[in-house]
Amino acid sequence: MLRAVSRCLASLLIALLCSPPAWATCGGGGGGGRGGMAPAGMEAQVYQVPWKVFGQDGAAPKEGLTLYWFPASTEEVQRSSLRTSRTLSLYAGQCVSMLVADATMPAGQQYKVAGRLPMVVLAKADGTAVAEVEGEKGKLYAPVVEKLLSDEMKRRENALKQSLEDAKSKAKSGDTAVAVELLKSVYAERCLFPKRANDAAKELKKLGQDVKVETGDLTLPTFDPARSRRIEKIMLDGLEAENEGRYEVARQRYLEAEALDPADPAPIRYLGELLRHDTGEWDKARVEFERILAMRADPLSRAVALHGLGKMTIHAGQFDRGRELMEESVATYPLALAYRNLAVYWNSEGDLKKTGRYVDEALRLDPKDSYNIVFAAVFKATSGRVDEALRIAQENEAMLPASYNLAAIHAIAGHRETALRLLRRHFQEYERYDAVRGEEMMEARVDAVFASLREDPAFLSLTDKADGRMAMPGRTGH
Repeated sequence: MLRAVSRCLASLLIALLCSPPAWATCGGGGGGGRGGMAPAGMEAQVYQVPWKVFGQDGAAPKEGLTLYWFPASTEEVQRSSLRTSRTLSLYAGQCVSMLVADATMPAGQQYKVAGRLPMVVLAKADGTAVAEVEGEKGKLYAPVVEKLLSDEMKRRENALKQSLEDAKSKAKSGDTAVAVELLKSVYAERCLFPKRANDAAKELKKLGQDVKVETGDLTLPTFDPARSRRIEKIMLDGLEAENEGRYEVARQRYLEAEALDPADPAPIRYLGELLRHDTGEWDKARVEFERILAMRADPLSRAVALHGLGKMTIHAGQFDRGRELMEESVATYPLALAYRNLAVYWNSEGDLKKTGRYVDEALRLDPKDSYNIVFAAVFKATSGRVDEALRIAQENEAMLPASYNLAAIHAIAGHRETALRLLRRHFQEYERYDAVRGEEMMEARVDAVFASLREDPAFLSLTDKADGRMAMPGRTGH
C-alpha cells in the first residue's frame, strides 16, 4: 500500500511542480513568453523554485548540497510557499539541488522522516544531513527553509574564509605542506563557493600547484532582504504588464530588475522570453539566453534559455541543432513549452510516434491546462480523431492565445473559412509586432497541419509577411 501511495504521490508531484497556467503558454504553435513558466493554481509569481521529483532509484546529486522536501500531501505541495522563493531559486543555481520526495522512499527512511511530516532536510553530497526543520502545525513556510539554507551557507563560507587566512599564515611562516592542504580543502568547494575557491587557486599557484584559476566573472547574486523585495516587486510589475500586452513597460521593468542584480538569471530569462516571443527581437533574445548559459543559473532558467535558442535555431534553418537544444532543455528541467515544440518538430517530420510522446509529456505536466488540451487536440486530428478534436476546438474557441492551434484543427477537418478566420485572429488581433508575425507566418506556411491551405491564395495573402528562412527544398514543416 505504501509503495502504491508513493507512486501516486510521485506522479502528482510532477504535475504540481512543473505545470504552468494557461496565460503562461500562449502564442503560435508551441507558445512561450512570461519567463517560460509560472506555477499553476497560484497567484502570479516570478521566482519559481525548480524542484525536481526525487527518482525512485535513490540517486542523489554528487556535488554541492541537496535540499530534500518531504511534503505531508500533494495538497500541501499545491499550496506551499516553498514553490516560489527568490532565495531558494537563486541557491538552485549555486550548486544546491532542490528535490521533493516522500517518506516511503529510501531518502525518507535514511533521514527518518516518517511521523514528522512535512519536513526539509539539508544534506551533503555524501548523504550526511547537516540541518533539518519540521513543519509547524503541519505546514512548512518558505522563510524558515530560506533561513536554514542561508545559515548553513554562511557558516560554510565563514569556515572557508578562515581556512584561507590560516593557509596564508602557514605559507608565510614556511609551513608550505599545511598551507597547501588547507588551500586544497577550500578549492574543493568551488561548486558552492566559486569565488573563495578561486582565491585559493591563486594562492596554490603561488605555491607551485597545478590548478585552474578562473578569469571570468564569479559574482554571485545578492541575497540582501531589502534589495530582494525591491527586485521581486519590480519583476511582478513587469509580469503584470506583459500579461496585459504592455510589452515596452514589461521590458523596462525587467531591465530595471536586472540592473539591481546582474547575477540574478530571472530578469534575464523574462526579458529573453519577451524579446523572443512577444516582440520578435531575436538577435537581442539570443544575447540574453546566451548570457544565462554562461552564468551560474538555476535549472529552470537554463531550460528556458535552451528552448528559446532551439526554437530560434530551427527557424534559422538549422533544424537538427535546434532540436538538440530543445532536447537538452527538457533534460535540464521539464517544461511543457519545450515538450510542445518538440511535438511540433516531429509532427513536421512525419514521425507520429515521437509527436505523440512529446504531446503526452506536455499533458502529463498539466493535464488540465486549456492550452495544453487544445494543443493535444491538434494531434488528435492528425491521427484521425477529427470529431473529438473539433469538439475540443468548439469548447475553447473564445481562447484568443490558442487561435493558431484552433485554426490548425479546423484546417485538418477541411473547414477552410473557419481556419482562415482563426488564423487571421491570431496574426491580426493576438500578435502585435510584425517581427513575430513574420516568423509565425513562415511557420504556418511550412506547418504540416496547414497542408490543405498551402496553395490557397487567401492563405498566402494572410501569411504574406513570411520571411522564408524556414523554407527548405524537399522539406515541409520545421
